[in-house]
Amino acid sequence: MSNLFPITTIRGSKPGPDGLIIAGVHGDEYEPIRAVVQLLKELRNTLLCGSLTLVPIVNISAYLTASRLGEDGLDLARTCPGNKSGSITEKVAHEISNLIRKTDFLIDMHTGGNLFDISPLSGYMLHPNLEVLETQRAMAEAFNLPIIWGTSPELNGRTLSVARDENVPAIYTEYRGGGFYPEGITDLADGCKNVLAYFGMLPLEKGVSKVALIIEDNHPGSGHLQEMYPAPEEGIFVPEVKLGQEVKREEILGHIWDFTGKKKTDIFAQQEGTVFLIRAVPMAKKGDALAGILSSVNKD
Repeated sequence: MSNLFPITTIRGSKPGPDGLIIAGVHGDEYEPIRAVVQLLKELRNTLLCGSLTLVPIVNISAYLTASRLGEDGLDLARTCPGNKSGSITEKVAHEISNLIRKTDFLIDMHTGGNLFDISPLSGYMLHPNLEVLETQRAMAEAFNLPIIWGTSPELNGRTLSVARDENVPAIYTEYRGGGFYPEGITDLADGCKNVLAYFGMLPLEKGVSKVALIIEDNHPGSGHLQEMYPAPEEGIFVPEVKLGQEVKREEILGHIWDFTGKKKTDIFAQQEGTVFLIRAVPMAKKGDALAGILSSVNKD
């Protein structure tokens, strides 16, 4: 039991994998928290084998202020593996990192929080170990969200980078943001159960695949949402596109207006692809992310 966040472990009747499912790494991401609570209710006495550790809220400090950041101003998703003797976020990072090191697979669920609206997706790092990578690909496909996104293994400070260093197969999910979407609770809980079935921990129920887009991008920095389409200057961002919209290079994504309403700066698409991220908070400072596009690679 942690002194920093709630932990529950459910055990099956037979030996098997030890899984870890977490939510609330950021305090303003609510559907994953509710999904883990739902799993706690549904999965008791149901695991066929192994054990499953569930953490509904990793970052209580951020949750209590409805913020991405902890009370020390740190982002937990940039602080791992943390410091046992550090600030509150560093301590939480240290403790969740220790849990990750002891597990056989990790699911870390997110949303765009207050800042972004993100198309539902499951993602993973393009791990150099082919066995780990193939397991992550299978986990992401089993989770069964419309987009699968493999990204650079070089990003650090995250739960997935801790898993990467320990050769623990790990995926994360994003599900909307900039509001509350109750359907996300069911979709995320079902996705977790699909992954557990893949590992033989629940009965396998073959359903219809929702996966429509698979992207693997190994370029340095891919996967860093907060750096996509940075605002060229401070102002109010008014988007002209919607999630899931196909855009062409040089198509207008939106506009930045200064507070007087006299100056408008157009934001153009720099590549062809699918809009999967839109800033949900209109006010943007220079450098803040405004939108995200995934170059289209359709699943057969």
